[in-house]
Amino acid sequence: MALEQIIKDCKKNHPKAQEQLYQLFAKKFFGVCLKYSRNYEDAQDNLQDGFILIFKKIEQFSGKGSFEGWAKRIMINNALQKFKGVRFMEVLDEHISEVEVDIDDEKISLDYLLKIIHELPDQYRIVFSLYVLDGYSHQEISEMLNISTGTTKSNLFRARLILKEKIEKLTEIKFESSAK
Repeated sequence: MALEQIIKDCKKNHPKAQEQLYQLFAKKFFGVCLKYSRNYEDAQDNLQDGFILIFKKIEQFSGKGSFEGWAKRIMINNALQKFKGVRFMEVLDEHISEVEVDIDDEKISLDYLLKIIHELPDQYRIVFSLYVLDGYSHQEISEMLNISTGTTKSNLFRARLILKEKIEKLTEIKFESSAK
């Protein structure tokens, strides 16, 4: 069945269509939820809550633009609701320069990168994921999280710094073990 028909049927609250929509997007949206959740169980909860919201708000989808993009935004906003009221770090210096991660031709596995991103403190992981992985601007992130753009920049800087240090530590360990 075509996505357009599934969406129409979901607007009529047809359970079979809701199940089909869930099957189409659950794996992809679970990955989104993992980026914005503290752990696997929270990601599962966020996925379920996100789909409930999608089904409640599906009438608002006008058919203009990508359904997947519209639904992904709902998933992200739902996951971020868990952090409402959490105090995000205040900015130390609004003129922090961007940090480039140079791994000197070392191959770092995607699993390792995702693991160290997930180990970041919540405020850094969320800003990093929104900015780097999902392409939101600092202005959009500041509005979503109700923090200043300076704070988003500071949190992104700190996230990159932590990730850079972990990658450098891994490359040192690899270098030391290969030198033996």
